[in-house]
Amino acid sequence: MPTKSDLRIVFFGTPEFAVESLRAITEAGYNVVGVVTMPDKPAGRGHKMYQSPVKEFAVAHGLTLMQPVRLKDPEFVDQLRSLDADLFVVIAFRMLPEVVWSMPPMGTFNLHGSLLPLYRGAAPINRAVMNGDTETGVTTFFLKHEIDTGDIIDRESIPVGPDDTAGDVHDRLMAIGARLTVKTIGDIVAGTLRTVPQDELTGGVEPTPAPKIFHEDCRIDWSRSAREVHNHVRGLAPYPGAWTPVTLDDGTVGEMKILSTSLAGIPEADIPEATARLVDGRLLAATGDGLIEILTLQAPGKRRMAAADYMRGLRRDTLHFG
Repeated sequence: MPTKSDLRIVFFGTPEFAVESLRAITEAGYNVVGVVTMPDKPAGRGHKMYQSPVKEFAVAHGLTLMQPVRLKDPEFVDQLRSLDADLFVVIAFRMLPEVVWSMPPMGTFNLHGSLLPLYRGAAPINRAVMNGDTETGVTTFFLKHEIDTGDIIDRESIPVGPDDTAGDVHDRLMAIGARLTVKTIGDIVAGTLRTVPQDELTGGVEPTPAPKIFHEDCRIDWSRSAREVHNHVRGLAPYPGAWTPVTLDDGTVGEMKILSTSLAGIPEADIPEATARLVDGRLLAATGDGLIEILTLQAPGKRRMAAADYMRGLRRDTLHFG
């Protein structure tokens, strides 16, 4: 059995969610011989080059860094092979080609932000909250050809509260996932794994898809129930944010982000569907089956602000949504 310092690990990841696990691996004393992340890219109005959070961590800790444009590039594959790694760990990264994930003798495992086989795909945390799930979690599994379908190594679940946002769940899963990643490495090294094919966990139910979220996916459908609208908003908070068309003062239609809502203590009021009105200092919007309070919003060209403050500055008490 190799010691922690003998075991050679290459880590693949990009966002903050992956950094917590990379930190946990290094703090546990494992030997990370390479880190692979996305290439730098221009971002923002000034087109300043953006470095991924994983790159920032790797540079700060003196870890060998690779940023391939193409994962099948022979030069990158040769560089990766030269590291003579025993194990690859993948968290929030691109889909790896077989020439990469089949390379290490101890395999390649992924940490995924759902209880697989639920929510296979790019946006498992957002989709679970948007759907109103009361439980989610993280899963480690070995990679195979089809995305998010490999044999499960371990899982850990957490409850999701009715007002939790995707950001809240993300942060909790990030911490739990880091612990599960280190535990999984230890189990692989110790040879104590008992993996389970995902088909054995479905119970005959089709696996849940969690596709990437696009702009139109974030649009609020005001004909849905108040609970469904609330879930939609919190499942997209803090990013990318739910939005709705809104009629502006000049009669044009713009996009307003609805950043947080509440279902608590809603008073009775006669408000047409897809309309919001200031009632006793609270901005209430009508949905398909009742009212919901809009707490914070971001109007076109404006900063994020409390909905009531925005309405007071607007000097009218009603908004019309598309």
